[in-house]
Amino acid sequence: MANTSDIKVGSVIKFNGEIVTIVEYQHRTPGNLRAFYQAKMRNVKTGKLVEYRFRSGEEVELLRVEYLELQYLYKEGDNLICMNNETFEQFMVPEVLFGDGAKFMKEGDIAKVSFESEIPLTAEAPVFVELEITYTEPAVKGDTVNAVTKPATLETGAIIKVPSFVAQGEKIKVDTRTASYVERVK
Repeated sequence: MANTSDIKVGSVIKFNGEIVTIVEYQHRTPGNLRAFYQAKMRNVKTGKLVEYRFRSGEEVELLRVEYLELQYLYKEGDNLICMNNETFEQFMVPEVLFGDGAKFMKEGDIAKVSFESEIPLTAEAPVFVELEITYTEPAVKGDTVNAVTKPATLETGAIIKVPSFVAQGEKIKVDTRTASYVERVK
């Protein structure tokens, strides 16, 4: 067990039987009252934000979290199978932990996954990925006045908006956090 002074932003604790990560954490000492810690926490499973005041010196259950970089191999049901490139151990990571970034991942991409005693807590897709456009409408000549975009289907099946000058068969860089076009890849 740890106490409230051991917690910092990014810590993972067990709070009311749920696993939460600390998003904001401040020590406050109001004039004539006792000091306390104001915490904003995100539930790992539901994503819900909770605020709570901890008394100074209160005991909390601090969890030991291990962060691994895993290679994405394939999808099986609602899980993504990922492998540790050093030990060749494979893990089943629920697709929901990746959020919208999962639809941009292809075989061989490296993802960051955090574990607490063999249970995956969080997962991050690579920030930028290079994908080929499998289908998009041809550009309309003369339509260069505005920043015109059109839908494009990527090799993973995801659909994003791209500028009108991008053609089918080209490789583009995509930001997985915002699901947006960044640039063409040469």
